[in-house]
Amino acid sequence: MKLAKEFDKEFSHELEMKILGRKEEDGAIIFCTDLELPISVDEFLELYYPICEETLTEPSLLPGAEKLVRHLAKHNIPIAIATSGNEWLSKIKTQNHVNLFSEFHHTVYGSSDPEVVNGKPAPDIYLICASRFPDNPSPDKVLVFEDAPNGVEGAYSAGMQVVMIPAPEVEEELKRHATLVLTTMEDFVPETFGLPPYDE
Repeated sequence: MKLAKEFDKEFSHELEMKILGRKEEDGAIIFCTDLELPISVDEFLELYYPICEETLTEPSLLPGAEKLVRHLAKHNIPIAIATSGNEWLSKIKTQNHVNLFSEFHHTVYGSSDPEVVNGKPAPDIYLICASRFPDNPSPDKVLVFEDAPNGVEGAYSAGMQVVMIPAPEVEEELKRHATLVLTTMEDFVPETFGLPPYDE
């Protein structure tokens, strides 16, 4: 990470795995503590947000993601987003895909939603997200898609099934609570989880 280099510190793989998927403030605390940075969490975030704003303006969609979202929406399968990010930064990330993200019933922003007291790997954000569907489904009826180990742990703790699409460098131990691990979302077979099959 660019900030680590600015303080002549190494942003290790282990540190990345600890932070990935967490609320921004929680990640900042871990980052500053583990690297023994001479700044406060608020000072870290003041440096961090402009970097995010600069680098996240045109993120690409994961292969297979749009196909799955359109498919679920077409078949009236309720879908929502539970992101650890805050609302304004998340909207910057999704600004080029507004039509696609309009298919989601709602979004819970873990870093700016007052109801999300404990971030991932706690189950709070997933339980809150599920509760905001009109039918408030029980956790065992919810399927979560995650790339971050902390997210997988949170969904697992919430009693939900989890499809994990991790980066290649994520260790096997960090995948242990995933219901299914895929290399790419393009390999997802909806009927495996009782969902309508793709039309093709």
